[in-house]
Amino acid sequence: MSDLPDVTVQATEYAVSLLPEGDINRHVFAITVEYRGVGQWAVTRHGFCLGADGEWAQGVKPYDRGDDWLSAHRFDLDTALRLAREAAPHVVVNGHTAADAYRRTRPEEQPR
Repeated sequence: MSDLPDVTVQATEYAVSLLPEGDINRHVFAITVEYRGVGQWAVTRHGFCLGADGEWAQGVKPYDRGDDWLSAHRFDLDTALRLAREAAPHVVVNGHTAADAYRRTRPEEQPR
């Protein structure tokens, strides 16, 4: 019998995007939900962190945030995923939103 504990497996990151898997533009419009410990998750994109107010803020580095900042930018998993889903259609790249990119690459799925 081994004196070692069972190996643990934990999901620590989710990719959230309006664009479906396999879409050539998905990675540039993606938002990441990342585990930050103690049941807390951050919604991030390119060094910015989404706040409870729906605004993106710089400050994902440990040394530039205080307790007030953390309480506004850390969430339980369900809240983090909901905020990421709500923000996903509005991600902007080169002046185009994820919704614009979806409409351009999926014209056959658009209502007539």
